[in-house]
Amino acid sequence: MAEQNAGQVAAWNGQSGDRWVANQARLDAVVAVFGQAAIEAAAPAKGERVLDIGCGAGASSLALAARVGPGGQVLGVDISESLIGLARTLAPQDTPALFQVADASSAGLPEGAFDILFSRFGVMFFDDPTGAFAHMRCALRPGGRVAFVCWRGAAENDWVRLPMGAIKGILPPGAPPDPEAPGPFSFGDRGRVSRILTAAGFTDIVIAPFNASVPFGEGETRDAAIDDAVRMALEVGPLSRVLADQPDDIRARASAATRAAFASLPGERTVMINGAAWIVMAGNPAS
Repeated sequence: MAEQNAGQVAAWNGQSGDRWVANQARLDAVVAVFGQAAIEAAAPAKGERVLDIGCGAGASSLALAARVGPGGQVLGVDISESLIGLARTLAPQDTPALFQVADASSAGLPEGAFDILFSRFGVMFFDDPTGAFAHMRCALRPGGRVAFVCWRGAAENDWVRLPMGAIKGILPPGAPPDPEAPGPFSFGDRGRVSRILTAAGFTDIVIAPFNASVPFGEGETRDAAIDDAVRMALEVGPLSRVLADQPDDIRARASAATRAAFASLPGERTVMINGAAWIVMAGNPAS
């Protein structure tokens, strides 16, 4: 299965990982409210053991560790060596969170060792999601639970919808992506998520929408905040990829169009964008 995920391993140990490391504080701030909602749904208790899948730079793992306390344990795993390295740097010495470079879909996880499988936007990238969840379920104790947050559709999320809509007419439209291909929106279809978890052996599946308005750009002035939002869009996400090989004049036009789109959003020293996600809960049968 590790070979199946080779494309993601390469990306997250290349430009994708580098960009997240460079923008870690800002990106974690954007998705923090979504991660907190998933943690509240998971309701980790003191002394519980949690596997944090696709933990990135460890913000979600540390938040979980605060809930389980010194008698519990959180193992954060991610395929990105640079993000795990940053997570270890940011973690306080007394945290019950540990970090490991690993592909959760194939890693040799101890059977039945965890009370909770958790993820904040880390489970949408498996080539074989059903196989990945079946493998991870083996690490969950009977009666344990899974809780994660994943994006809904791209059209519902301003961080994609606005910049990609702004460049229509500047760049020719690309082929529509396969909605089930590994990527941030591959779990946008609630029915597909339910089918994957059911086929992997989970029960009592609950998938609830969660919406939030979050700051995507920040600055001392409104103009500085808009400039910051444009910079983020140009460095992280689909706009950065479609403009990667474009000439300077196209990049300048795209940047100006994107700035106009972000300028239409509310905020004073921020640019507030709308995000749309699913909060997903499921159980592992007791027998």
